[in-house]
Amino acid sequence: MDVSVWLVVGAVAVLLMAGTAAVLLVRVIRARKLLVDAGVPLHNKALVWAAMIYTVSPVDLLPDPVYLDDIGFLLLALRSLHSAAHAAGARRGKPVATGTESGGNLSASGSN
Repeated sequence: MDVSVWLVVGAVAVLLMAGTAAVLLVRVIRARKLLVDAGVPLHNKALVWAAMIYTVSPVDLLPDPVYLDDIGFLLLALRSLHSAAHAAGARRGKPVATGTESGGNLSASGSN
């Protein structure tokens, strides 16, 4: 294989990585609202922050030119956050219900 083929393969690999990183960035930005919802468990929120810290940290499982481990950890954390938010009842654009929006105190018997 000559040099031009390797340049094309390298350019395609860089474009694929950049596209994946762009999609991941959009998912992280959309997930920021879920990080403040009260119904999402703390361990799912902590997993997202840990994945973000791992992504920017210089310590990697794979060498730095290969971002597969960083992308994998972020995708795992985002999937965990979204499944926890779905289980908690969070929807896009709607905050998680905390039980106080009904206009009164909730008693143990269920009547207001």
